[in-house]
Parts: sequence; C-alpha cells; structure tokens
Amino acid sequence: MMSGADCDIRAIDLRIRSLLASGRYEDAEAIVRPYLASGRGPLALWKLLAAALRPQGRVAETRAIQEMLVEHAPGDFPTRFDLAETLLLSGEFERGWREYQYRYSLAHTTRIERKVQRPRWDGRAMPGKTLLIHDEQGYGDTFQFARLVPWAEEKSGARVVLEINAESLSLIRRSVGFDEIIERGSLPPAFDMHCEMMSLPMALGLRLDDLPGPIPYLNPDPRRVELWRQRLAALPRPLVALVWAGRPTHPNDANRSLSLAQLAPLAQAAVSFVSIQKGPAATQADTPPGGMPLLSLSNEIGDFEDTAAILCIADLLISVDSSPVHLAGALGRPVWVMLPKVPDWRWLLERTDTPWYPQMRLFRQDVRTDWSGVVSRMAAELMQLTVQ
Repeated sequence: MMSGADCDIRAIDLRIRSLLASGRYEDAEAIVRPYLASGRGPLALWKLLAAALRPQGRVAETRAIQEMLVEHAPGDFPTRFDLAETLLLSGEFERGWREYQYRYSLAHTTRIERKVQRPRWDGRAMPGKTLLIHDEQGYGDTFQFARLVPWAEEKSGARVVLEINAESLSLIRRSVGFDEIIERGSLPPAFDMHCEMMSLPMALGLRLDDLPGPIPYLNPDPRRVELWRQRLAALPRPLVALVWAGRPTHPNDANRSLSLAQLAPLAQAAVSFVSIQKGPAATQADTPPGGMPLLSLSNEIGDFEDTAAILCIADLLISVDSSPVHLAGALGRPVWVMLPKVPDWRWLLERTDTPWYPQMRLFRQDVRTDWSGVVSRMAAELMQLTVQ
C-alpha cells in the first residue's frame, strides 16, 4: 500500500515536471525548495531541484546537488550522466569524460548503443592489432571528434578501421588517421578492440590545453567548391551564410533555435546573405526580413559536401548550435555561434571563444530565451566587418 509520503512525492514530481517542461524553472524551484529547507529530503526532490537550477545558469549549485546524488546513489546512471555534462560544461575534462561513459546507460540511448563483442579501447598501445573506431549520435559530433582519430592511431599503434555514417563518409574519407574507412551498418573487418568517437577523449586523456590540434582537419571537395564558386560569383561581398534553427527532433531544440524574422537586425544592404538552413525552418527564407538580401540555397544543397563547399566560399557563417557550426570549425572557416543562456556542455561557460575551433566566436544570451541581445551584438559586429 502506498504511503502518504509517497503520494506527496509523486504529486510533487508530476507538478514540478510540468513546470520544467514549460520552462517555468523559477516556479519549480519555489515549490520544491521548502521540502528541502532542512538540507535533507528524498533524493527524488533533490533531482528535481537540480533540474530547476541548471537551466537558470546556476551551475555551481547544480553540481553540488549532483555530486551529493552520485555519492548517495552511484548506480543512478542518469544522474551520473547529468553530472558529466555539468563537469564538461565547467571545463573539468578528466572526470567529465569518465562520467560521460554513462550516456549509454539511459533509457532513451540504449537503442543507439553499438553492441560490440570486443573490449572498449582504453588508450593502451596495441601494435599489430586492429582498432575499430565508430561514430555515434549526431553529425556535429562526428565532425567535432573526427580530429581525435589520428591521435588514437598514433597512441594505439594499431591498424585503424573507421566506421562513419553515410552522410559524412565522403567528407571524412579525405581526412587522415585511419587505414580503412567503411559505412555505418556495413560489416567491419575483424578487429581486436573498439571505441566510439566520443569515448576517444577518455581513452586519450584529452585536456583543454590539448585543443584544438591541427586545423583544418577536414577539407572540401575541390570540384564542389568550383561549382559553388560559379553559382555564387555574382553576389557582392561579404557573403554570409545563415542557419537559424537546429534539428526539430533534438531534445533541446526549443532552447537553441529561433526564427529567421528574429535575425532582422542583421540586415544590411552591404552584405549578401545565403540560407543553408535545412529542415522545416528552411521555408522561412521565402519571406526574409525587410532589407535583407537573402538567397536560399536550401533546395540546392544535396549533402554535406555541398555545405562544406559553400562554407569555404562564404566569408562567414552565422548559426545556432547545429552541425554546420562543427563542419565550418573543422574546415577552419570563420563562424559566429548564437548560444542560449545555458548552452550544450561543449561550449563551456562565459567564454566568447572556444578551444575547439580557433576561427569561432560565441555570442551568448544574457537573459534566458531572449535572443535580442545576441542579434544586436552580432549586427554591430557585422557592421564593423563591412567597413573594414
């Protein structure tokens, strides 16, 4: 029989989760705080408090709660993963990468985990043997962590087989650090150990001061570059590529995406804009903000090879946190990234630059959900760019 306390916790949980889902984080905090005023209380309520604090940007408080939760319930893998993201966001890579291994212990990620009947590579030397490195998660992750494949090849001394998603395969094929490259889903040759791309940082002991490594580490197809150069030759310079929305199915998309209309302050007659936006938001380019000369290339872009070529011709990419950002960074191209108040862990805190990509600038929200300050600062910087 359920106790009264259990009923209360369940009712509180439902109420708080509803508030969190609607972005009412301060209201959620206000409700759960009194139950924890003594410094003690059910772990379930502490989890809810951490979930309410982190989106407010209160990272240190969030971390303290997550550390306590992991100490009391080390088998709670979702909390360990939450702690991993907080540690990485804070730049604490050593422990952050260790905790990040729990990403495949979550209910919604078990379906994408690669079931491999070989041990995971831990950074050991394995000359004369074969190491399978395979990508995972999103395209941006593949572009970001492809830089580590040559490092793994050097440290392992192994024959490296690289398995890559079909959409990124041709681009990655022109990089280095592997002996064989195959498409995800095909049967790999025999191998002795394996490693996911995003487990390479832990195996390599990646530190902040190891970054960025050689840039660029991806290169466009020269034939595509020439085709796009001809296509865009008539546009006056500077040429700025735009992406204003991420993948709609991304769990954090509402926090990181905006509409093309919100970029209206960027409009300048001296700047030529091209849309490389994909997905449902691409149709917004049909009705650009007044005074913004915008050419939509969305329907002409067939794959990442096209995107890479355009990025190598454009003078600048302005984008939300999405895969083209990482592609441009890997190509060594200039990028301005629009970031929410509390961004994905890889962008760290407060910095206007990033150790991952030296040609990138970060423009962060001052107030959660308010993009006006970000766009205003970008507009001022863009005006300076045009008068140079």
